[in-house]
Amino acid sequence: MPHKIYEDCISCGACQAECPVEAISEGSDRYVIDPQKCTDCGACAGVCPVEAIKAS
Repeated sequence: MPHKIYEDCISCGACQAECPVEAISEGSDRYVIDPQKCTDCGACAGVCPVEAIKAS
């Protein structure tokens, strides 16, 4: 299952820079993960300062 960014996201962009497959982009109110590209590596979750990214 791909990871998901929840409403706790503060739009800092740390996750986007960490994603090795470029599955994260800036959304209208928070960053979003493209489930088709996500390889479920968890790199994004490890750098999120507010723990807004979790496995879905």
